[in-house]
Amino acid sequence: MYSARNPKVTGPVFKKGQPDDSYKFQYPPLPSGVYPYHLNLPRSAHADQRLIFNMVGDTGGLKSPDFQRQIAEQMGLQYRLEEHPPEFLYHLGDVVYHFGEREQYETQFFKPYSHYPGPIYAIAGNHDADVNPDNSEPYQSLDAFYEVFCNTSPKTVYFSGGAARKSQIQPNVYWTLNTELATIIGLYSNVPKFGCITSEQKHWFIKELKRAAAMSGKALIVCLHHAPYSADTNHGSSAAMIRFLESAFEEAGVYPDVVFSGHVHNYQRFLKHYKERSVPFIVAGSGGFDELHVLAEVTDPQFTREDELLEGVELKAYCEGHHGFIKVAIEKEEEHFTLTCEYYTLAHNENDPAQPARLYDRFTIDLKGEDHFSCPELEGQV
Repeated sequence: MYSARNPKVTGPVFKKGQPDDSYKFQYPPLPSGVYPYHLNLPRSAHADQRLIFNMVGDTGGLKSPDFQRQIAEQMGLQYRLEEHPPEFLYHLGDVVYHFGEREQYETQFFKPYSHYPGPIYAIAGNHDADVNPDNSEPYQSLDAFYEVFCNTSPKTVYFSGGAARKSQIQPNVYWTLNTELATIIGLYSNVPKFGCITSEQKHWFIKELKRAAAMSGKALIVCLHHAPYSADTNHGSSAAMIRFLESAFEEAGVYPDVVFSGHVHNYQRFLKHYKERSVPFIVAGSGGFDELHVLAEVTDPQFTREDELLEGVELKAYCEGHHGFIKVAIEKEEEHFTLTCEYYTLAHNENDPAQPARLYDRFTIDLKGEDHFSCPELEGQV
């Protein structure tokens, strides 16, 4: 929690003296589908009234796989038991660690997510796209990810250990999920620590923003793995991702309703203030990897907030001590159209590991009208 002796920062930071690792960039595979890389969510009975889904990032587990198993189980309970259950899970990247290898998918994805009965969609994280030079069987970046998530038809994945879950049919490593109430644009931010997005993808993204803006009555959600804004001590904010998003938003003349990312292993909720509106930026990378990332202290000389790229951004809530996941609910009626985001944490109780997940933070966006964002005060920080 906040401490008078060692207060945490109240906004995003940049970590000083970071080396340039752009050499880690990996060229992605060719698209498995056709341009403009759209996938339509199967229509449900209440598709024009309600859309509920889970969201989580950085789930891969090596040292302590219980965390990702518990996350999957808790999301599965929401899917099975709630009156209006989630329809799917949207994964924010880093499905497996550390090099996206086929042999890691059975234990890090298929086994733990046998507890989740719904479809799973995903964008790739840096670890999903990296390549292990010491692997005895050479492979290309995203080979395994494509077989699991970007197949041309639902198929049994031969390295799944006989799992019932079939491959997903996403059309590309960057793609758009179309639903009745939301357009969800998923970006691919590659391998370098602070991300790297090609000009080709940027052109596509700007067109997708404009297309989404022309479709009234839908929420616009942007997802990418590398967090643009962060206050953590491991990564800090990504100048590359901030510049990419800001220039794309400005060129398109379109701003999303919310931006979700992973990469940083905790939960953070920022609010970015633009001239005419405010947009929440959510970090949700606490989905299972054993190492959680703490926030920087105000007096730590390794970090700075003195940069124009960080202006107008407030840290509204955070959780650095517990793994967790998100539930998003978009509801539309005659009088209101809202997006509600809830963050749930694991109890981390050794005496009762099956204790239900706890609702930690919630905010609601009013999707009707110009003044469309409101949020309660945060419950606390842990």
